[in-house]
Amino acid sequence: MKSNSEIIEFDHLVVGSGLAGLMSALKLAEAGGSVALLTKRQINEGSTPHAQGGIACVTDSLDTFDEHVKDTLDAGAGLCREDVVRCIVEAGPEAVADLIRRGVHFTTRGEMGKTGDQNEPDLGREGGHHKRRVLHSGDITGAEIERALVAACQANKNITIYEHHMAIDVIVTARLGLPGANRCLGLYALDIPNGVVKSFRGLSTTIACGGVGKVYLYTSNPDVACGGGVAMCYRAGAKIANMEFIQFHPTILYHPQMRSFLISEAVRGEGAVLKIRNKKGELVEFMDKYHPMKSLAPRDVVARAIDNEMKRSGEECVFLDITHQSEEALRLRFPNIFEKCLEIGVNMAKDPIPVVPAEHYSCGGVKTDVNGATNIAGLYAVGETACTGLHGANRLASNSLLEALVCANFSAKHIREHLDELRKNQFDGFVPPWHCGNAVNSDEQVVIAHNWDEIRRFMWDYVGIFRTNRRLERAKARIVLIRKEIEKYYWDFLVTPDLIELRNIATVAELIIDSSLARRESRGLHYNSDYPDTDPALAEVDTLLSRKL
Repeated sequence: MKSNSEIIEFDHLVVGSGLAGLMSALKLAEAGGSVALLTKRQINEGSTPHAQGGIACVTDSLDTFDEHVKDTLDAGAGLCREDVVRCIVEAGPEAVADLIRRGVHFTTRGEMGKTGDQNEPDLGREGGHHKRRVLHSGDITGAEIERALVAACQANKNITIYEHHMAIDVIVTARLGLPGANRCLGLYALDIPNGVVKSFRGLSTTIACGGVGKVYLYTSNPDVACGGGVAMCYRAGAKIANMEFIQFHPTILYHPQMRSFLISEAVRGEGAVLKIRNKKGELVEFMDKYHPMKSLAPRDVVARAIDNEMKRSGEECVFLDITHQSEEALRLRFPNIFEKCLEIGVNMAKDPIPVVPAEHYSCGGVKTDVNGATNIAGLYAVGETACTGLHGANRLASNSLLEALVCANFSAKHIREHLDELRKNQFDGFVPPWHCGNAVNSDEQVVIAHNWDEIRRFMWDYVGIFRTNRRLERAKARIVLIRKEIEKYYWDFLVTPDLIELRNIATVAELIIDSSLARRESRGLHYNSDYPDTDPALAEVDTLLSRKL
C-alpha cells in the first residue's frame, strides 16, 4: 500500500453518490465552489437507485403540512424533534419542484389511466400515512432521481468525480494534536484501482455514505451499505445518536435468488394484505390482531408482527396478497416488482408473494442539526448517515428521500453562508499523508471473511427485531473481542477495501449494541422483552455516544 504525499485540495469534499451526496455536490458547485465527489464504486451504485416507493411530500389540496407532521410524529414514537419535522415537511414542495426542474419525472394520473387532472402526480399511500402523499416514478423512483442527478453532476465543470475511491478516515485537528476546538480538514481515501491512499483537503467535508445494512445478515441494502460514514465520524469525535433504532422492512422477497429484493410498502398502500398459512394450508390475515391500520400499520409494528407469526407457526415466510387487482393494473403501477416476481415464478395478480423482514434503514446516525452540521466544525452529514431528529424511533415510509433532498439543500446553504468561518477554521500547516507503518500484504483473507460473517450473524440473532438483555450482552462480549482482532490486523497488514469495510461494520455493530443496552425501555423500532413498556420520561431523550480523542 502506497501513500500519496500530495494533498489534493478542493473547496468542498462530498463522500457518497446517492440523492444526499449528489444534491449536496450540485448545490455547492452551482454556488461556484470546486467540489470533489468521492464514491467507493461507480457513481450510480448505492441505496438511492434501489428506492422503490417515492418521496413523501404534501402536494394535494386534500392534504396538509399538519397532517404530514402528525403522521411522522406518530410513527416516531415520541422521539422526533417536532421543529425539525415541520421544517423538513414544509420545505418539501419546493425541493421536489427543484427535482422536477432538473428533469426528474414523477408518474402522473394520466399515465395511470385515472380520472381528474391528467398532469397531476399520481400519489401513493404507504404504511403510517393517512393521506396519499407519496410521489413516485413507477416503482423505480430512486433510479429515476439518480439518473437525473448523476447526469447533472457529470455535466457540472465544478465537480470532479472520483469513482472507486473509498474514504478511510476523516482528518480532524484533535487527532493531529492541534490546539483549539476540533475541526475537520479533509479525509483520507483509498484509490482502489491504484492501491494508493490519497489525502483530500477542503473547507467543508460532507459525509453522505448511506446506511448500515451490511452489519446484518439479511438486508434490503446493496453491498456498499457498510456504515462507513457513521464509523468515520465516530472515530473523528462526532456525536452519534439513537443507533438502537434499526428499521426492519417487513416485506423482502423470500427467495434464494433474490435475498435482498424489496417489495415496496406501496404494494400494501394499493391494497395488498399480509397473510400466513394456517395448519389447514389456508392463507389467513393476521394484522388485525396487532394494529387498527392492519397491513398499513407502521413498519415496526408490521415487522414484529410478521416475526412473531413466523416464530409462533414455524413458517419460513408470510405472504403479501394483492390478487384482487388485475394484472394490467399491477403491471402499470409496479412494473419492476411485477417482472422480478415473475422471474421466480410468482404472478402478483394470481399468486401471493412470499416475504420476510430484513434490515432496511437506520433512524440513528451522526447527530446533526437540520442543516447537517455536526459538533465538529467543517464536518457535515446528510441522508441516512445523519440523525437530524426527523425519524425519531421509527421512520415514516418515504420520509427518507424527503430528508435526503431537503437536508442536502439546507446543508449546502449553511456551508455557503459560513465560508468565512470555515476558512478561519483551516490552518496553514501540513496535512500528513496516510501512515502505512510496517504493514505488509496478508495471506489471511479468511480472517476477514470469518469476522465479517460472524458479526452479521450475531447481529441478526442477538440485536435484531426482538431483543433481550442476555442477547445484547452476548453480542457485546463478541464484538469487543472481534474489534481487538480487527484493529491489530488493520495496522499489521496493508489496507484493502474488505478490511476497511470490516473495520467500519465492527464499529457500527458496537455502536448499535451499546445504544441498545443503554435504552432501558421498548420504543418504536427498539423492542427489549426485559423492558417491554415505553418509559414516558425518555420521550425526546436521545441515546448519545461519542469517542474521546
